[in-house]
Amino acid sequence: MSIEQTRDRLAKVLEAPMADFGLDVEAIELSNAGRRRVLRVAVDQDGGVTLDDIAEATVEVSRLLDESDVMGQQPYLLEVTSPGTDRPLTLPRHWRRNQGRLVKVTDHDGQSVTGRILRSDDDTTTLDVDGTEQTLAYGDVAKARVQVELNRKES
Repeated sequence: MSIEQTRDRLAKVLEAPMADFGLDVEAIELSNAGRRRVLRVAVDQDGGVTLDDIAEATVEVSRLLDESDVMGQQPYLLEVTSPGTDRPLTLPRHWRRNQGRLVKVTDHDGQSVTGRILRSDDDTTTLDVDGTEQTLAYGDVAKARVQVELNRKES
């Protein structure tokens, strides 16, 4: 079975139970590390996840994997984590969860703009770009990432 097929099966096993915990499965990564595999499951929720959320999710993911045959017999290391700041913004919930943060957005023509997310709904996001509000439809966005701000002054 390919890594992609295994990842698809993992999503089917994990998404509904994680939703019962109030968590969204944001990413499933499966890679080889010598004779073992490494399974990374990134979870998130509105308001972010705490270490307690990660601990509870780890116990539940481990239980679900033990009860299924999705990982087969080959040993693996399980890591449950939150998505990093370098995660691309691809879904409306990603934009909503990053309200107030600075993002760099590139459209399908390669034009880029950097602004702070003011608000987001199911179809669009509105950025503050140098004091001017600019509304973008998600369909027009080719790539978007949160920009790390080390010395941000709260306003």
